[in-house]
Amino acid sequence: MAMSFQQNEVNGLAEQPNGLFKPSGGALACMVNSEIGAVLAVMRRNVRWGVHYASDDEQIEHSLIISFKELRKKIFSWKNHWHTIDPVLYLQPFLDVIKSDETGAPITGVALSSVYKILNLQILDSETVNVDNALHLIVDAVTSCRFEVTDPASEEVVLMKILQVLLACMKNKASVSLNNHHVCSIVNTCFRIVHQASSKSELLQRISRHTMHELVRCIFSHLPELDTKRHELARGNMSSPNIKDDMAARSHTLEEKQYIDGYPSAESDKKKNENVHGKDSTFSADSSMMDPYGVPSMVEIFHFLCSLLNVMENIEVGPRSNPIAYHEDVPLFALGLINSAIELGGPSFGNHPKLLALIQEELFYNLMQFGLSMSPLILSTVCSIVLNLYHHLRTKLKLQLEAFISCVLLRIAQSKYGASYQLQEVAMEALIDFCRQPMFVTELYANYDCDISCSNVFEGLANLLSRSAFPVNSPLSAMNTLALDGLIALVQGMAERIGHDSSGSGEASLELEEYKPFWTQRCNDYGEPLQWVPFVHNMKNIKRKLMIGVDHFNRDPKKGLEFLQGLNLLPDKLEPRSVACFFRYTTGLDKNLIGDFLGSHDEFCVQVLHEFARTFDFRGINLDTALRIFLETFRLPGESQKIQRVLEAFAESYFEQSPDILVNKDAALLLSYSIIMLNTDQHNAQVKKKMSEEDFIRNNRKINGGNDLPRDFLSELYHSICENEIRMVPDQSGAVAVLTRSHWIGLTHKAKHTSPFIVADSGSYLDYDLFAICSGPAIAAISVVFDHAEQEDILQSCIDGFLAIAKLSASYNLGEVLDDLVVSLCKFTTLLHPSFSEKSILYFGDDIKAKMATVAVFTIANRYSDHIRSGWRNILDCILSLQKIGLLPARLPSDATDELESSPDNDQVKKSSTNSPASQVPASIPSRKSSGIMGRFSLLLSLDAEEPAPQPSEEQLAARQRTLQTIQNCHIDSIFAESKFLQAESLLQLVRALVVAAGRPLKGNNSLEDEDTAVFCLELLIAITLNNRDRIMLLWQYVYEHIANVVQSTVMPCTLVEKAVFGLLRICQRLLPYKENLTDELLKSLQLVLKLDARVADAYCEQITQEVMHLVKANAMQIRSHMGWRTIISLLSITARHPEASEAGFETLSYIMSEGAHLSPANYVLCVNAARQFAESRVGNVERSVKSLDLMSGSVVCLVTWFHQTKEAAGEEAVIKMSQDILEMWMRLVQGLRKVCIDNREEVRNHAILLLQRCLTGVDGIHIPSDLWLQCFDLVIFTLLDELPEMAQQHSPKDYRSMEGSMVLSLKLLSKAFLQSLLDLSQSNSFCQLWLKVLGCMERYMNMRFRGKRSEKIHELVPELLKNTLLVMKTSGILVQSDPVGGDSFWQLTWLHVKNISPSLQLEVFPSEEHAKAGCSPLPDGNVLVPPKETAA
Repeated sequence: MAMSFQQNEVNGLAEQPNGLFKPSGGALACMVNSEIGAVLAVMRRNVRWGVHYASDDEQIEHSLIISFKELRKKIFSWKNHWHTIDPVLYLQPFLDVIKSDETGAPITGVALSSVYKILNLQILDSETVNVDNALHLIVDAVTSCRFEVTDPASEEVVLMKILQVLLACMKNKASVSLNNHHVCSIVNTCFRIVHQASSKSELLQRISRHTMHELVRCIFSHLPELDTKRHELARGNMSSPNIKDDMAARSHTLEEKQYIDGYPSAESDKKKNENVHGKDSTFSADSSMMDPYGVPSMVEIFHFLCSLLNVMENIEVGPRSNPIAYHEDVPLFALGLINSAIELGGPSFGNHPKLLALIQEELFYNLMQFGLSMSPLILSTVCSIVLNLYHHLRTKLKLQLEAFISCVLLRIAQSKYGASYQLQEVAMEALIDFCRQPMFVTELYANYDCDISCSNVFEGLANLLSRSAFPVNSPLSAMNTLALDGLIALVQGMAERIGHDSSGSGEASLELEEYKPFWTQRCNDYGEPLQWVPFVHNMKNIKRKLMIGVDHFNRDPKKGLEFLQGLNLLPDKLEPRSVACFFRYTTGLDKNLIGDFLGSHDEFCVQVLHEFARTFDFRGINLDTALRIFLETFRLPGESQKIQRVLEAFAESYFEQSPDILVNKDAALLLSYSIIMLNTDQHNAQVKKKMSEEDFIRNNRKINGGNDLPRDFLSELYHSICENEIRMVPDQSGAVAVLTRSHWIGLTHKAKHTSPFIVADSGSYLDYDLFAICSGPAIAAISVVFDHAEQEDILQSCIDGFLAIAKLSASYNLGEVLDDLVVSLCKFTTLLHPSFSEKSILYFGDDIKAKMATVAVFTIANRYSDHIRSGWRNILDCILSLQKIGLLPARLPSDATDELESSPDNDQVKKSSTNSPASQVPASIPSRKSSGIMGRFSLLLSLDAEEPAPQPSEEQLAARQRTLQTIQNCHIDSIFAESKFLQAESLLQLVRALVVAAGRPLKGNNSLEDEDTAVFCLELLIAITLNNRDRIMLLWQYVYEHIANVVQSTVMPCTLVEKAVFGLLRICQRLLPYKENLTDELLKSLQLVLKLDARVADAYCEQITQEVMHLVKANAMQIRSHMGWRTIISLLSITARHPEASEAGFETLSYIMSEGAHLSPANYVLCVNAARQFAESRVGNVERSVKSLDLMSGSVVCLVTWFHQTKEAAGEEAVIKMSQDILEMWMRLVQGLRKVCIDNREEVRNHAILLLQRCLTGVDGIHIPSDLWLQCFDLVIFTLLDELPEMAQQHSPKDYRSMEGSMVLSLKLLSKAFLQSLLDLSQSNSFCQLWLKVLGCMERYMNMRFRGKRSEKIHELVPELLKNTLLVMKTSGILVQSDPVGGDSFWQLTWLHVKNISPSLQLEVFPSEEHAKAGCSPLPDGNVLVPPKETAA
């Protein structure tokens, strides 16, 4: 029954009054009436409360019972007017019972339950009449509750109900009416019950502590709602009691009626606390404690909670105390209460100086002490509090947070001072919680690593996480995993901030041009990133150099100062002020060296000492505190003279700033000496007899200008030194395990003057610097964890970390970091292992680590390819491994090409090339290129041709399917398809890597597998080239050199050279339309085709010609240079004698030359020569040769057209040059035709002669000068006429008739050509000589015999042609009779030769009468007449 009752009380305590409905007036009356009845019923069960009989049988009832009965008479008359009724009327009887020392525990308990019920009925609210007085009475009654203890169980029930009612008071809507004093009383009472519950039941302990937590939450949740106006407490004595006095003043309180169990009371704790602090925590003398509760009560309560942490070490555990160890249990309880207060008060603590001061000084000091305890539970709670303080108040706790992170978390996590593994885990977890705060690491770096007076906390954190993640022994420990989580949280936080601001990489380290004091420099606006980001960059630059100087100084002070001068961190001429600032504000200096320097008798050192002392702010602080602060910055030398000098400088500076009590600096000096002596006396173990307070006061008489110092002042100094030692050997950069009070005083003083805490918003202002520090160690650490880990969740965390690092590397353009990451990841893919083969597919499919690493590598290659440099080689090695075992699609290179249009020609080429001899492979080995992804596995299992391949098991098939799915998720084709968007440098590195990979097989013995690799790389190289046509010049050198290497090193047809040649042609086809400025360069590359080995060229000639035809047809207009055309025409010329290729070659040439469509001065001669080769070739039929001749002949039209266009050219020189070029082209044309005129095929030969005649006689639009005509006769006509008889002699009699026809045509050609050029040639000096050659040629043909017979046709034709010529010459006045003067005349020479041909011609042309009359035509000077025998030769 008792247990059930207690449980009900617990449930009732947890009820929330806000959830209850508000009853009507009548219902309220019934409820109050039932409570009255319940109290009376319990009272009547006790004999003491029965009816007393007086004389005359008069019944006398107890006043408590009478008051209840009187209340019963009234309550039903109030009906709906309860809010107008003073609550004291219906509460007073119950409160009287609670306060009565005559009532037992059951009666008191029921009365408390009644009050609790009334509070929960929502009768009382802020509008109720006299509600403040009613609540005050309730609190007074409950906090001074009196009852007789009958048994332990009933006592605990009452105590629980007290807690219940007090909590209900605080949660009631009218609680705002409570004053500060009552709130303190409530907390005090609850804490006393908590204190006493340690010897009671577990239930009471838990309920009391829960209530205490609820009270603290309720009180401090009110803090943010208070007016932001700062409430200041006046100095002076208390007019109302504080928590301690309140307890002491209550002589009849709850303690008197409880069993004494030897357990110390809260009063003794409080007194000890006050003794420790040497001060009286009393309220101010004004009425603030009687005001509605607010900051004053919160200051007292929070101070009380902090003080609990101070006295724990002095508490003695009683014999009946709880089994939970007091040294851990009570601090945890106090820390929990403090944490609750901070959680609910939040940033509002910072608006109230007294609350903030408690946190900055008292609380944080205790947190530091407990943080270094051996209890993981305490450390965890402390870390939770500090995390809350960071979140809410970090701007006010800069140096405190630095001290906690550096001196507690980092040290414990590093396993210093014998920290247990559990403690390390807790510290590491706390650090990771900090790292998960959005801007924690940025603020850490900006406020500490970039501050010359602070340590490099971020660097320490990053190094710790990296080192701790390395597993010492496999498998991984929880600490390794924790550190990994911290590292990943750190880099992921930076990765998430990318793009939140426009800041780029960190500023470059600049050399300081001259010394400028920077020791106390401040930023203009710490709230504006545009101001503070450059400022911290500059300070970090200074600090980085300064730390090097510190290292030099700690080895040799003199050289260290000189080094700093060289860096312009100290002036060229040392100043005492600058050196003093160096000692004062630089972290990491050896304090022994500073002390020796400051204590030196050297004049400069003395000046530095005085400047050093002036850097301290001693205003408003006690002498002992100032001395502690001063001596914390260096080690006081041991020599008396040095001590004298140091203390003199201190005393002078202190007196200048705080002359309140001391009259001169000598007094400060003497008292400082005395304090140092007292400190040595009290804290040196060798001194057995300690100095008393009276001794200290007596020793310091008459030192203040001949007067005594105030006794209280000296007494306070004495106790301060006794309780807290001044350390003569100060902490070297925080190297001691336990933080001393003296050091903490120095830190809090420094905190008041430190630079403001920089609060970073969501921007990534300093992330470049952070990432540069941690990237290398992070990659190494995560890689090691990934190597050792087996659990999939840890592996996935590592991958997330890798991807975050990759994102950061790309964002900050740190290609080397990204390359390192790629190298690390590629090792885990297993693809680069030498033993990786087709059988490895089965293992790869089940290797989660390898699959995750593979997907990560290709994810990075796709997302951040712009920033990969040397890493491309590793990525390509992975791709080639997959390609070798057939896990890549056969169409990967073609899919990677950015094809803008589908070209059926390309498909045709691919088809034909596949069927070419070079594409054939032995029938016993399946072609790698013809097999798809799903067909590869059967290939894998059927490589052994001798034994039947076993069928793959279901497990093997499943493993392969998983492998294929993994590769599909890698999107390898996208890497190359998206290469057109790559940055230039990355693209170049990718191409170089491809060239290297593709070039390996060329250097050794080529297996089929190696050739496949080279082909695959080459195809990718060509695909990338085609995708990057706008940047072709960036890649062209590497692509061309590689293809040239393939072409020149191949002597037999193979797939590799096939891909190289057709890839080159494809590049030209795709790029020529877009890159006119590169036309020559591209076409020049096709000369590689001309360098192919004869066997290779023969195998691919037809396909090459087809490609060249497509290229010309599509791009003829773009080809303008002679060099470009020379390459094209050279390729076409080769095909003239190739059986398969000649048709396409001739078609291409016809496309160029037909109707002069694409003829130009640049390609004219080339085309004519090519056409001649096709005309001479016997590969095709006669018809093709005839067409070739027609093409040559038809080109004359172009020459005529161009000749007319020369007239439009600007400048005489240009006209002459163009005319000469055209005449040269004409000459090349007729020379080419002349060569075909001696073809063995009659039809071709005769057609050539006719076309030659046409070209010689059909050039009316071109003015051919006489000298060119002379050249033409010599080189073309006469040569032809000489060669034909020679050919006739070599022919059989059967063929003679065909040759006779050709010679007839050639004689006609001679005659017509001579008549065509007659007028021009007649003016030439060489005309006579030419004419004699013509006559000699005709004479030779007249006399020519074949096998003893002469040609009748020629014998008839020559006189006719000669007669016609002579008539024209006669008509033209060229051939006239003349008398020789000094030699043979033209006339005489002519008839001399004519008579040998046809003696009758002279009379036919010149009858005798005309001959007699004819005059003589003088020959021009200089003619040399050739004798008939010579001309005939």
